[in-house]
Amino acid sequence: MTELALVTGATSGIGRAYAERLAADGHDLLLVGRRRERLEEFAAAHPEVTVRTVAADLSTPEGIDTVARIAAAEPLTMLVNNAGVAHYMPFAELPPDRATELVHVKVLAPTLLTRAAIPGMRERGAGTVVNVAGMIAFSGPAPQGRLPHRVVYGGSLAYLVAMSQMLGTELAGTGITVQVLCPGVVATEFHERQGLDLGAVPRMTAEDVVTASLRGLDLGETVCAPGVEDTGLLDAAFRTGLAAFEGQSPELATRYRAA
Repeated sequence: MTELALVTGATSGIGRAYAERLAADGHDLLLVGRRRERLEEFAAAHPEVTVRTVAADLSTPEGIDTVARIAAAEPLTMLVNNAGVAHYMPFAELPPDRATELVHVKVLAPTLLTRAAIPGMRERGAGTVVNVAGMIAFSGPAPQGRLPHRVVYGGSLAYLVAMSQMLGTELAGTGITVQVLCPGVVATEFHERQGLDLGAVPRMTAEDVVTASLRGLDLGETVCAPGVEDTGLLDAAFRTGLAAFEGQSPELATRYRAA
């Protein structure tokens, strides 16, 4: 049976690179994005595979519902939740509509699309879910000025990391693989759309990010960090977090008791 992949945010960057790679590997594709003309351009350039396009805005409930219905109905072998937006600015200055857009795109959409796809994958006994997050998910303690203002964006990526780890554990033994992909700075249109000029910053190519993701799936990595050479750093961070979780007690910690 031909493998069928659904990729969101497929009009540019990592999503486009994922679509190119999967097409080259013979996957049929369901491509989702806001810009219909780019989706149709991709389909016309890849007559060797079946490419269906869905122009949908995942910052809206209607867009999410449209794609979720497709994810539930189609025999997907892979779901790539890649759609993204950042809105870098101080939290107190973030307009509510932009905060809502960000949460819809980076939290609600991947959650509901994954929820829609999982039952069919379980029934078929196979499937892969890739949630595209980023290394900013690990940047919470970074001092002011080291990185752009990113409270909601960074929080949404941290959610994707935790969600993917827990879902991967829950689905162990079902034939379904879950990965959260955490690149650093990537050479795409993403930062330009946020009004940031990162032309002088060393950046990984979107193609290399996809190569790492697919290789990470072969290696059994739930967290794929394409630019991190020492995976022991990630393991140590997760072990420390789990140790803190397991180190809790029903008794009030000494530091919180009255002197």
